[in-house]
Amino acid sequence: MDDDQHGISDRIKLFLKVCGPGLIVMLADTDAGCLITAAQSGSQFGYSMILPQLLLIPILFMAQEMTVRLGIVTKQGHGELIRKHFGGGWAVLSAATLLISVIGALLTEMIGIAGVGELFGISKWITVPFATLILLVVSFKNSYHKVEHIGVAVGLFELMFIIALIVVKPDLSSMWNGIKTVPFENSSYLYLVAANVGAVIMPWMIFYQQGAVIDKKLTPKMIKREQLDTGIGTVITQGIMIGFVVLFAAATAKHRSSPLNTVGDLVNTLAPFLGSDWAKLIMGASILGGALVAAIVVSLSGTWGITEVLNIRHSLNDRVNKQSAGFYTTLTLIYIVGAAVALFNNHTVELAVLVEVINALMLPIVLGFLLLLEAKALPKEYRMKGIYRWTVIICSLVVMGFGLYMVGPMLKLW
Repeated sequence: MDDDQHGISDRIKLFLKVCGPGLIVMLADTDAGCLITAAQSGSQFGYSMILPQLLLIPILFMAQEMTVRLGIVTKQGHGELIRKHFGGGWAVLSAATLLISVIGALLTEMIGIAGVGELFGISKWITVPFATLILLVVSFKNSYHKVEHIGVAVGLFELMFIIALIVVKPDLSSMWNGIKTVPFENSSYLYLVAANVGAVIMPWMIFYQQGAVIDKKLTPKMIKREQLDTGIGTVITQGIMIGFVVLFAAATAKHRSSPLNTVGDLVNTLAPFLGSDWAKLIMGASILGGALVAAIVVSLSGTWGITEVLNIRHSLNDRVNKQSAGFYTTLTLIYIVGAAVALFNNHTVELAVLVEVINALMLPIVLGFLLLLEAKALPKEYRMKGIYRWTVIICSLVVMGFGLYMVGPMLKLW
């Protein structure tokens, strides 16, 4: 039955049935590293970092919307399609790109979790192993639906920062002036813009959502509803990023703070407005919510991508047995490696920003394959058409070009 034959209540029920992959991947997009990067951006450059975040909204939707159509129509994951249409060598390159992104992201999630624990006097040698154990238990539910529901519920704790935003009361006129003032001539500003681009469009997001719509068994009739799910998630995730930029821009403008090097520094910046205990609770809940949902999504995307390229059975709905052993072993190893590396690193903010810049550098590979697959793997009736197609191509090329440009600052060539 088509959508126009359903009543409003039926349409809502149908949407809720489909809703999930887009929302959870977008909540994961505002992970610990992204939130820290946004806080750093607001602290250093004030409201001038709002405009880049606004411009990234349509680009983020366009990228993820392509994965929706590719996954639902072909019933194949991103790594599978690359291997099928471009060969094993390119699939391995894509998997390597994904693995770098996954380990970097998972590292920042674990450091974020450790930082939240240390706010309350709990050693990272307790919080990181405990969080890893909990994440493994959730991931071994043998049901994509259960994992998705848990992930969304945990991720919504990110919205706790809104309380701090209300208390700090950003100045609207200063915000408007900041939006109009974009210092592109400043190399430090460009570096943070690159970090924010890398914080918004990440390789693991593409692999995750394409695998998720398959595991959720969505059909071509559900494409429009899943696109809506993705659109809502896009607005929420960029709203959270902008909220963090505004929050720390306002807090820093009203009360100068020390450089943001740890989660504790974020709390100390807000303590004059909220009090130490409330600042710990609000920042702790926001960062922990983002870190946990992202750890789930990042690890699953890495597992899906690697097992797809290696042609190993890869479904979260499978019980643990000989056929699914490769999938669950890969998932476990990714969690353990991320946790182990996090236990020996203390430079939270610096590392988080670096990881996001590296993501920006990998965008030409990620978006390049996505555009090629959209044009090659989909039947004509499911491909982009007209003005929308050219808009997506141009926006993707601009972002890819920006990623290539950032090779210079990274290698200190300019």
